[in-house]
Amino acid sequence: NNDQAKVRKAFANVRADGMVTRVCKREPAPLPLVEKFVREFDQKIAIHNHGPEDKVYPSPASVWAAIEPFDQRIGLCLDVGHAMRAGADPVAAVGQYASRLYDLHLKDSLAIPGATADIPVEIGTGRIDIRGILRALLAVKYSGVVAFEYEKPGGNPVTGLAESVGYVRGMLAALPS
Repeated sequence: NNDQAKVRKAFANVRADGMVTRVCKREPAPLPLVEKFVREFDQKIAIHNHGPEDKVYPSPASVWAAIEPFDQRIGLCLDVGHAMRAGADPVAAVGQYASRLYDLHLKDSLAIPGATADIPVEIGTGRIDIRGILRALLAVKYSGVVAFEYEKPGGNPVTGLAESVGYVRGMLAALPS
């Protein structure tokens, strides 16, 4: 959206909510306008990759290509499940894009690279290298947000999320400090 009033309002809302970073899916065309407000409001935004079905930002590399020429406060929200389905290695992406990695969506999936549909499962029961991602985050001294995404249909989502959180806590406890 190239409407300055709407973009300004979005940044003002982020400030009013006390958020540090806004996760979004910005089209590339208004990024110069977004950059203006990133500087004015001194806020970070993190553009979310959405997998092979997304024609604009399927992978972390596609987000990086769009944001690289702009202010450092325009960064990446790495969704590890969508990244894997887009053929990217989420572990490598953490290291490669660490300088502008502001948000990470942690989940697991049984989907294979190239799949246009996700098959969400509890973290630790799918194909994604969760241990590798955690190691990479620690290696780059990541200080941004890690948000659990638990999107498995049916059942009680609290139970699946609790299993996922427990798995990650166990993995972190087992990693060398």
